[in-house]
Amino acid sequence: MRSLPLPLVVLFALLAPRARAGEVVPPEVVTRVEAVAPATAPPPSQDHVLLEFTVTVEGRAGDVVVLESAGPAWDAAAREALSRWVFKPAVHEGTIVASRTRLSFAMPAVLLARDGGQPDDADAGSAAHPPHSSEVIEDGADGAHADHAMSTVITGRLLPKSRGASDLNIEVGKLSLVPVQTAGERLKLAPGVLLTNEGGDGHPERIFMRGFDAREGQDIELSVDGVPVNDSGNLHGNGYADLNFIIPELVENLRVIEGPFDPRQGNYAVAGSAEYELGLAKKGLTVKASAGSFNAQRLVLLWSPESASSRTYGGVSLQRADGFGQNRGSQSARAAAGYEGRLSETTSFRVRAIGYTAGFRSAGVVRDDDFRAGRLGFFDTYDARQGGDATRASVSGDVHYHLGSFTAHQQAALVFRSSRVRENFTGFLSDVQLPRQSPHGQRGDLIDRDSEAVTVSARGYGKLRKRLFEQSQELELGYFARYDVVQGQQQRLLGGDSNTPYAKDYDLSSRLSDVGLYADANLNFTSWLSLRGGVRADLLTYLVNNACAVNDVRRPSPSNAPGDASCLSQRDFGQYREPTERVSAFGTAVMPRVSLLVGPFKGVTVTGSFGDGVRSIDPQFVSENKETPFAAIRAWEGGVVFADKLFDERLDFSARGVVFGTRVDKDLVFSEQEGRNVIGGSTSRLGGLLQARARSSLFDVQAHATFVRSQFDDTGLLVPYVPDLVVRFDGAVFHDLPWKLLGAPVKASAGVGVTYVGRRALPFGQRSDVIFVTDANAELAWRWVTVGLSATNLFDNRYRLSEFNFASDFQTTPPFPTLVPVRHFTAGAPRALMLTLAFNVGGAS
Repeated sequence: MRSLPLPLVVLFALLAPRARAGEVVPPEVVTRVEAVAPATAPPPSQDHVLLEFTVTVEGRAGDVVVLESAGPAWDAAAREALSRWVFKPAVHEGTIVASRTRLSFAMPAVLLARDGGQPDDADAGSAAHPPHSSEVIEDGADGAHADHAMSTVITGRLLPKSRGASDLNIEVGKLSLVPVQTAGERLKLAPGVLLTNEGGDGHPERIFMRGFDAREGQDIELSVDGVPVNDSGNLHGNGYADLNFIIPELVENLRVIEGPFDPRQGNYAVAGSAEYELGLAKKGLTVKASAGSFNAQRLVLLWSPESASSRTYGGVSLQRADGFGQNRGSQSARAAAGYEGRLSETTSFRVRAIGYTAGFRSAGVVRDDDFRAGRLGFFDTYDARQGGDATRASVSGDVHYHLGSFTAHQQAALVFRSSRVRENFTGFLSDVQLPRQSPHGQRGDLIDRDSEAVTVSARGYGKLRKRLFEQSQELELGYFARYDVVQGQQQRLLGGDSNTPYAKDYDLSSRLSDVGLYADANLNFTSWLSLRGGVRADLLTYLVNNACAVNDVRRPSPSNAPGDASCLSQRDFGQYREPTERVSAFGTAVMPRVSLLVGPFKGVTVTGSFGDGVRSIDPQFVSENKETPFAAIRAWEGGVVFADKLFDERLDFSARGVVFGTRVDKDLVFSEQEGRNVIGGSTSRLGGLLQARARSSLFDVQAHATFVRSQFDDTGLLVPYVPDLVVRFDGAVFHDLPWKLLGAPVKASAGVGVTYVGRRALPFGQRSDVIFVTDANAELAWRWVTVGLSATNLFDNRYRLSEFNFASDFQTTPPFPTLVPVRHFTAGAPRALMLTLAFNVGGAS
């Protein structure tokens, strides 16, 4: 094989916005790789291959499209070479952004050789030079298509400026090789996050972050592409968030802010916020089928057009499993689609639709004394009626405008969701005998909680950038609005195999509003000193109709005794009243937030942040004519961040260290009798974290550790169930094997995730066991086929995913139950293997 002159490179934009000179720094080529076509390739149909692609913020070529073809072999050679090019991404106003670019591989030497001539610099006698290759000719030099001007169009959307050391923009990237069962598990890429799930597959994960027990998301503001996930008014917990509707393969990026430091963060941002960004980089059609332990089966279909960005995609997944142990079966279906387009040179739009439905069984808790005595197995259940179901459907769209120094954005969304959860934490303990009731024993504590809601939301902003004092300055004004119509009921069911309710605790119809506005500034005093922040104000309103306002009376009517009924129509002394009661309330919260960044100096930036946050209360706690009692949060942190490209830019390395503190005046504490978090006293947290990530063309590894002390302000006791220490490692390696199969390379990759959780505080001075779990995955890819084998809990450690300490009576302890608090646990999953076979057609190999 012999070498031809280097290719002609022409970088230019599709559409050039009228921006002032100097606003955009176009991408630059860092590493070039020659394109090589097979010696047996037929002559090219023309003298060049013209490619259009996106230079991503990571400096790689994505969304590659062949605009002008020289033939399949030549096109494939150009694409293969481009996939290994490295760029310095475009920069807009100091922020790295994606840009759309074209590249022309010119082949004049090949045509000369085909015509019987020979290029001047060809070495026909050298076997070290391939016969079909191309060389870069810089823009403006002579050669094919040299008349194209170099320019850049910004296609990506600018990320908000960093709010300090705990503002993490997490590209999943090759860490997608680490096996996960749900999209929620991607949160473990953020420091200090622990996920547990006493409800089993299909039940939302219980999230711990930065010393907070957020239960199913009540202390974390969660969103997907700007659409809120938290359920306002859900009886299981105000802010209940189920992330199971997300197809894991569609998660491209995460932005996690630990702490309330950005004016864009709203209700529920107590421990922080997390936003999922969905997309699909893999082009063409992908079919993925998996089967594994406990009769687990999964089928995934994905598609993304070759000519579109990663934000144009479609996906559907179906899965089922019998689950390990007793009563853990689940079935679910997910569908998602997105489309990104342009209305003009300055305006783009995105539309999205998501659908989800699931049903699941839950084993619930096991008493430790029953397990040790052999009365119940480690993976067994007391009540096979536990479980639930969930449904979600949403549509959303946004319009994004950018021209010169001004950017505007507008989004709207409509969401329907329903959920039903049946749980029993205490067995037969909480059914108090009231004087008005017929004599009865304990009838059972199985709670049947149902919620249905429709949410309309909108958000938008306008941003202006100007140069003052020789520095770029920004001012952004924005808003957020949502309106929820929620129906919720909670009943208690008789013990045994019955599905019969004997009492109704709640029957609420709620109309909830949240309108927030904010101002955010990015002030750059010098190239190394920035002050970022502003203020946010939210008005929250409640209108709650309680159809079960009266559940007991002190002196009922002797002639019309209510007996065992719920939702009574009389008050004290038997006076008649309607069982319904309507209450309304409203309140305003004003939250200042500010961050100071000093640097970077040789890649090192020192940061400090301060901010206030808010969490609204559950509708059942609202009182008439009283201002809504928010939970107020005050947080601070200081940190050091290092980020740079090392070893001739072959290694992308970042690290950070943070110390932080938070105080909440009305924290949430888990109640086993209610089966959810309830309002408690004030708490404070003090802690620190370390995190580092290193990426190269061969590996992607990340490790982080968080230590935090969470305690009640009045007693100094530790907040129960919150982990003091969380350590996590995620790593992936990938490379072509040293041999080929039928002329095509075989690509090998592997991923591993390791979690260590220290002993968690439990009520009454107890401590939990540690958690140590390793998950692993290995894949081989050849052309359009990928085979993978994953193992969760690789070493089959028997561990307790959740532990509790409270009194219960599951009627298993003869002759009389004890009301002394005892240890309860939910079992962690044993080792599970999953074999996956995937096919991709129509995408780049």
